Amino acid sequence: MQVKREQINPTKVKLTVSAESALIDSIKEEVVNQLGQDAKIQGFRSGKAPANLVEKQVDQSLLQGQVLEQAVNKLYVDAVQQEKIRPASQPQINITKFVPFTTLEFTAEVEAVGDIKLADYKKVKLAPKTTSVTAQDVNQVLDNLSSRSADKKEVKRAAKLGDELIINFKGVDAATKESIQGAAGNEYSLALGSKTFIPGFEEKLVGVKPGDTKTFDLTFPKDYGVSALQSKKVSFSVETLKIQELVKPKLDDKFASTVGPFKTLAELKADIKKQLKAERERENQQVYDNQLLEKIAEKSTVTLPESMIDDEISRMEDEEKRNLAYRGQTWQEHLKEEGVDEAGHRERKRSGAELRVKIGLLLGEIANQENITVTPEELEIRMQLLKGQYPDAAMQAELDKPEARRDIQTRMMTEKTIEKLRGYAAKQTSAAA
Repeated sequence: MQVKREQINPTKVKLTVSAESALIDSIKEEVVNQLGQDAKIQGFRSGKAPANLVEKQVDQSLLQGQVLEQAVNKLYVDAVQQEKIRPASQPQINITKFVPFTTLEFTAEVEAVGDIKLADYKKVKLAPKTTSVTAQDVNQVLDNLSSRSADKKEVKRAAKLGDELIINFKGVDAATKESIQGAAGNEYSLALGSKTFIPGFEEKLVGVKPGDTKTFDLTFPKDYGVSALQSKKVSFSVETLKIQELVKPKLDDKFASTVGPFKTLAELKADIKKQLKAERERENQQVYDNQLLEKIAEKSTVTLPESMIDDEISRMEDEEKRNLAYRGQTWQEHLKEEGVDEAGHRERKRSGAELRVKIGLLLGEIANQENITVTPEELEIRMQLLKGQYPDAAMQAELDKPEARRDIQTRMMTEKTIEKLRGYAAKQTSAAA
């Protein structure tokens, strides 16, 4: 095989590939053997006829077509490996010469990852986050638990913090008076002091009585999750249907026994502290890993094909659409809420998608440099653990698919690589202390 490489631009490569007749001949033999399995030739059982007879009897156009297809596929893969190209899309193949079974030349144009200049990741410093749980944190959880178990007593007095209100509410743009998607609800249950609404909303309802309707303006936080509402001034109209006083149970050993397998309140508090600590450690680890990878990405350069970024944006949007469907919101409603069209939404995702693709490629490069691998035994153990977590037949079948195994293997490679990076960062941080 001979390969000529032409760099059309930083992320597009053209390969001109020509094959020796011996290779084409060997592929022809394989194709003839494959076709011979089903060929019906007088005097021979299926699959038992000599290759020379099969070659004469089969459709010559079919034979040539399959030889050409298999030869091009094999040569393309070999050429990509030889030239150390990381394809980002399917190649555009153009057959320039083909004399059946003796001569083959073709060109393949393909988008590919450009130059990767990896930072010295072994010298990146990042101190781990400390995890702490205070008595106040534990008491907050206890308060939430007691609120869920509280008896509700309807009252006719003015509302105060700690009460539960049943309300109808609607929000409109303070300037245009247009309704705002998602800023309305009927017979909504709201605990005053829970801080589940935007700052100021619950406080405005302190003092209202059953049957009252109150109108007030609030400005959404500048970092609010829905970008179209960030710093927007909204007029709310709230009708109070009912006020319920929450009579919380006494926090004692008896209460602890109703929550779980606890004999004392002290045991419940210890378990809450343990669960909070584990949850925060997981969160801190995720934040730490992201910061570590971003620091390495900042110091590294990767020439990315646009197709890879576009594919990642599509994956991000697909995930977003699934989450919206779960919440009962359509994609068009979401775009309207965000104040953007399809193109604008994709553009907003571009920088995040670019970073994700870049980090993924850098992790692969680091794994290669560190000779990180996942053994068949390690993969099998992980697969068995996952199957133990998902006993239903449908999920078991999904896990048995080759693509699922590849995804799990890739995830394990990522985990191992990040663990290696944590070790280097810890050494650097320790040395600098």
